[in-house]
Amino acid sequence: MDETKSTEARKTVYSRAEREAILQQLERILAHPLFRHSKRYPNLLRHIVELTVDGRASELKERTVGSELFGREPDYETNADPIVRTTAGEVRKRIAQYYFEPGHEAELRIDLSPGSYVPEFAFTPPHPAVEPAPHAEPIPPGFHWEADAVPAVRPSRRTARRWIYCAAAALLVVAAGAAWFVLRPRCILDQFWAPVLDSPAMVRLCVGQRHFLGAAQEPDQPYNADVNRVLDSPLTLYKLYYLGSQNAALPDLITVSRLTGLLQSRNKPHHVQAESFTTLDNLRDGPVVLVGAFNNDWTLRLTGPMRFGFQRDGDLFYISDRLHPARRDRSVDYSTPYMKLTRDYALISRVLTPTTERIVVVAAGLTGSGTMAAGELLTNQSYMESVLKNAPRNWQHKNLQLVISTEVINGVSGPPRLVDQCFW
Repeated sequence: MDETKSTEARKTVYSRAEREAILQQLERILAHPLFRHSKRYPNLLRHIVELTVDGRASELKERTVGSELFGREPDYETNADPIVRTTAGEVRKRIAQYYFEPGHEAELRIDLSPGSYVPEFAFTPPHPAVEPAPHAEPIPPGFHWEADAVPAVRPSRRTARRWIYCAAAALLVVAAGAAWFVLRPRCILDQFWAPVLDSPAMVRLCVGQRHFLGAAQEPDQPYNADVNRVLDSPLTLYKLYYLGSQNAALPDLITVSRLTGLLQSRNKPHHVQAESFTTLDNLRDGPVVLVGAFNNDWTLRLTGPMRFGFQRDGDLFYISDRLHPARRDRSVDYSTPYMKLTRDYALISRVLTPTTERIVVVAAGLTGSGTMAAGELLTNQSYMESVLKNAPRNWQHKNLQLVISTEVINGVSGPPRLVDQCFW
């Protein structure tokens, strides 16, 4: 992060009422489970908000925050010990998740933009600027439309008819081409991906990352990790790459590779980024493909309100069904030896989310084997035909969720098989 950029604070003086409203909203956010179960994240958010409303935002430099808040030496090397950047990135993500939840839309917004440690506050929802209509120029004195206006040159009737015939022919050609483009037959794979491919926006592929294993007692349980013990010491390369979240699972990367290959073959612009760097604003930019389940908080959050989602009970990871809450047979016991796993399950979703009004596609398994099977289904014409052959009419224009299973032999997943579905 550019430390110089982070010190460019807005010289804003907040009134007493505004300051109280900001601090009340701060306490509301810190009381949420996203922050309540940690010490480091609330401390940073409180620190930067209070200094900003007190008019001291210019003090929010990376090295200064690391020294004052995290006990580092005043001249410590920020590149070797990115504790402030790491913590700010997590705070930024959790703020986005907080405002993503229903019920927080009308609240005062506290945002932390990438590349800055100075929070921003929005007291009212932003409205697009409306330019006033231009005033009509005054009519010069003595001007009369009938007498002073320059008469238009009228074409002959024969010339006018010729132009009409040419324009009509051109319109027919354009209409025929447009009709062919719209009505041309599409393979079932393209029908599934149509809402993504037809969007003018770039597709964002969000791949899951494992949690900080050196700190989290329960790495697959979001929000409950106590990272203070590990991050109190300098972040070494060993901690970053062997225990940290820089590593993505190989099955997830294989799935991303399949999906990017499909998008490239359709000439669809796309971008791959890590789950920890994906914000709510990214989800609003255009179509998003989420890869991974328990290592991808956005997958867990966006599938939570749907019929099928992901749940965990100790070592038992399973796909939940809101219509049958007690059902846990679509599950994997994580205490099973790796080479003894014989079956995995995965969830595929293609949903227009009401909050972002964007299409979200989910490809996520209970383990990597399930994620790979989901990736195969989403990129294979014959698999897609076998799964959707009994889909309801006009399924192409509906939200859908597909629960699939796959046989696993010696760590290798087999063809996907449909076990349940939901359309709405």
